[in-house]
Amino acid sequence: MEISPLIITLKTAVVSTVITFFIGIGLAYIVVNMKRGQGLADAVITLPMVLPPTVVGFFLLLMFGKRSLIGQFLLQFDFSLVFTWQATVISAVIVSMPLMYRTTRGAFEQLDKNIIYAAQTLGVSDWKIFWRILIPNTRYGILAGLVLSFTRALGEFGATIMFAGNIPGVTQTMSTAIYAAVQANDYDLAFQWAMALVLFSLTFVLIMNKWIDMKK
Repeated sequence: MEISPLIITLKTAVVSTVITFFIGIGLAYIVVNMKRGQGLADAVITLPMVLPPTVVGFFLLLMFGKRSLIGQFLLQFDFSLVFTWQATVISAVIVSMPLMYRTTRGAFEQLDKNIIYAAQTLGVSDWKIFWRILIPNTRYGILAGLVLSFTRALGEFGATIMFAGNIPGVTQTMSTAIYAAVQANDYDLAFQWAMALVLFSLTFVLIMNKWIDMKK
């Protein structure tokens, strides 16, 4: 069995989760502190979570395809994002980021605001409040979002196959490998990849849960 889908999946999940981690926390902080338009911003950020992944992939094609402004700009440098490994990362980030954002935002909103007000009264800067008060006191919620976004990236299929394709050795992840195997009536191979995906996801969740319990 060719292991490139496993390598591509893990590499994509790790890179996309790192990106999602920072974007999700940043967006959660911005939205929580917005005075106006909070509902609209929340709806837009959460939208990829409720849309079918194929629809997300279609819009990514429109946004980064050769006919788009971004696509035409990239073509000036003889580069295209469509059907590349970078496209698998972008797809994973878009579909998993709402999970990181929603979980982190919930953790931020549950934090006792009196702690932040007390720090502001003492003249502590917003930057220090963010890193020394907000993040440490909401770390379990953030870690939960990290687990969800990573496992979601591991299993991403719809947006990936639309935007990145299913190119063996380039963009073929375990999810798209399962699809290709079923299309070829190779159910044994599809079962092997499906079990590998289940085991990786389950192992990661168990390890993270154990680590979080040890830290409490």
